Amino acid sequence: MLHSGKNSIRGGEQYSREEGVLTRILLADDHDAVRRGVQTMLESHPGWQVVAEAADGRTAVKLALQTKPDIAVIDLELPDLNGLEATRQIKRDMPEVEVLIYTMYETEELIRKVFAAGARGYVLKSDAGQNLTEAVKALSRHKPFLTSVASETVLESFLRSSRHDDEETVLTSREREIVQLLAEAKSNKEIAATLCISVKTVETHRAAIMRKLGINSIVQLVHYAIRNNLVGPSVRFAKAH
Repeated sequence: MLHSGKNSIRGGEQYSREEGVLTRILLADDHDAVRRGVQTMLESHPGWQVVAEAADGRTAVKLALQTKPDIAVIDLELPDLNGLEATRQIKRDMPEVEVLIYTMYETEELIRKVFAAGARGYVLKSDAGQNLTEAVKALSRHKPFLTSVASETVLESFLRSSRHDDEETVLTSREREIVQLLAEAKSNKEIAATLCISVKTVETHRAAIMRKLGINSIVQLVHYAIRNNLVGPSVRFAKAH
């Protein structure tokens, strides 16, 4: 296994004797204990292997490109790049990868955003022991999976609607990344280093974001990020800088 902090690529493929097929899984969660528990649960199933682990969304996208998993199991509330944006980037670059979002939150609006981002599965962490295995089975057959009160009616209604009516499309993918990093109290310099762009470019994006959203303070920006699930409710408020 190759380790990089809390992130890793796991080697040594083990094939299922029953099915003769290996299902390769990427797992992204910023809590070590949760990742270990989910990994143990998944790998107890014959033919399933967690081939990569990530503690943040940006690393999850990089590891997905490196390991080419069949399924990515992604926490919604990830640092640096949230689960929705990580899903968008993975599906943009690797549309064949099925994405399963697992989270503590469940609303019809959030479910809509998750499926609009390209995910095909949605599982509550509180129901993970009951539903996670079934969700991975469904996604391995390229079938959608919704947990608990997220009914088929919600999914069918969404699938009939346009994928392009999401209010978040007012911002570009790069602007959404910057909104999240600003909400996480990152300075312009830190954002520039994270995204490998200049501070001036960050400032240009920041001004465009404020103009498009009609806001003029970091506090308002944090509220927008929480409301649109770019960060979770537990995010610490950024200080103006």
